[in-house]
Amino acid sequence: MTRVAVIQMVSQSDVAANLASARALLAQAAAGGARLAVLPENFAAMGRRDQALLAAAEARGEGPLLPWLRAAARDLGLWIVAGTLPLLPPGQQGGKPCASSLLVDDEGRIAARYDKLHLFDAEVADSRGHYRESDDFAHGERIVVADTPVGRLGLTVCYDLRFAELYVALRAAGAELISAPSAFTAATGAAHWEVLVRARAIETQCYLLAANQGGLHPGPRETYGHSLIVDPWGLPLACRASGEAVLLADLDRSQQAAIRQRMPVDAHRRLRSGTLQPLSKEYA
Repeated sequence: MTRVAVIQMVSQSDVAANLASARALLAQAAAGGARLAVLPENFAAMGRRDQALLAAAEARGEGPLLPWLRAAARDLGLWIVAGTLPLLPPGQQGGKPCASSLLVDDEGRIAARYDKLHLFDAEVADSRGHYRESDDFAHGERIVVADTPVGRLGLTVCYDLRFAELYVALRAAGAELISAPSAFTAATGAAHWEVLVRARAIETQCYLLAANQGGLHPGPRETYGHSLIVDPWGLPLACRASGEAVLLADLDRSQQAAIRQRMPVDAHRRLRSGTLQPLSKEYA
C-alpha cells in the first residue's frame, strides 16, 4: 500500500501567511508517511483580485509561489499537487492567468500542469451570490494524466466535478487516482459536494483526492470543507468538516484491481467521445 494526503485549509488574502500554513500542513503529511499530498484550490491567494499581477510576477521569476513550491517538495521529499496557482498560459507574457494545478515531484521538478477547464460562472444562494471566475481566469484546453509513485494521476479542479465526461476521459487515459483541489461554496457544497466526489470515484473506479477549502474567507466567502479521500467503490476513507486538517489514507491497488475486474465498466462503455449521434427526425 501507498499513503496519500489531502490537505484542508482556510486560506486568506495574505500570501506569506498562507504559504507558511501550507508548509506546516505539508510537513504533517510527510511525517505521517504520505508520498503525495494535495493542497486545496487557491491555497496561496484566496480572495485576491490581483491574480494577473501575481501571475506576471511568477512569469518574470520574481514571485514567491513557484520557488516556495519547489523548495517544499524537495525539503519534505513529497510529491505535491499544488491546488491552483495563477499562472500565465504557456508562451504568453500577459493577459488573464489560468487557474493552474501543478504536480511537483519530490525533487522539486514540475512533473505536470493542468489548467482548469471549467470556470465557475454561477449564481449561488449565499451572501456573495454572484461568481464569475472567467473575469479573472482563462480556460484550460486539455486533460492531464501523469505518473506518480502512488499511481497514474488525473488532475481536475473544483467545478470540474460537475462534468462527468472529463473524469471518464481521465479514466480512459489510464488514471488510477484523481485529484480535485476545490473551494466549493458552503451553499453548493452542502447540496452536492460529497455526492459529486463519490459519484466521480464510482464511475471511474479511481481514488478521489478532494482537498477543499473549509471556512470563512475575504470577499466575503464561506467554503464548505468536508475534504474527502474516497476509494474506487465510492466509500469515504477520511473526511474533515471544517478548519485546517491533514487527511491520510492508504491506497490498496489490489482492491482497486479487483473492483475493476469484477465490474469492468470501462470495457462495457458503449458511448465514447465522438460516437453519440443525434436521432433522425422521424424518431425525434
